[in-house]
Amino acid sequence: MDTEKSKSSMLYSGGATRVKKARVYTEEFKRETLELLENSGRSVHAISRELGIPQRTLYDWVEASREKETKPRPGSAEEAEILRLRRELALVTQERDILKKAVAIFSKEPRSGSGSR
Repeated sequence: MDTEKSKSSMLYSGGATRVKKARVYTEEFKRETLELLENSGRSVHAISRELGIPQRTLYDWVEASREKETKPRPGSAEEAEILRLRRELALVTQERDILKKAVAIFSKEPRSGSGSR
């Protein structure tokens, strides 16, 4: 999440007010930290302590990374394939419905007394 950019939070300590600015991390730093977390086998707690990053921030980065992996990027090959498959499914569904109606029409018994003898 990039909502960390320039948030400020007010801390109250004994009546005195001070402003603490949130730290801003580059995308490269986030990516490298996630790679370290994945490849080192160390815990989030250990890495957060080592790098001075709050654990919650690391968990947020991990979650955001997983969401990026599962969603196809706009204009990507996966998105184009999904669109093509949806169109194909709609066509096949329409063909199936037509065939169901045709089977129902042709499977009816001929009416007696039609005078075709």
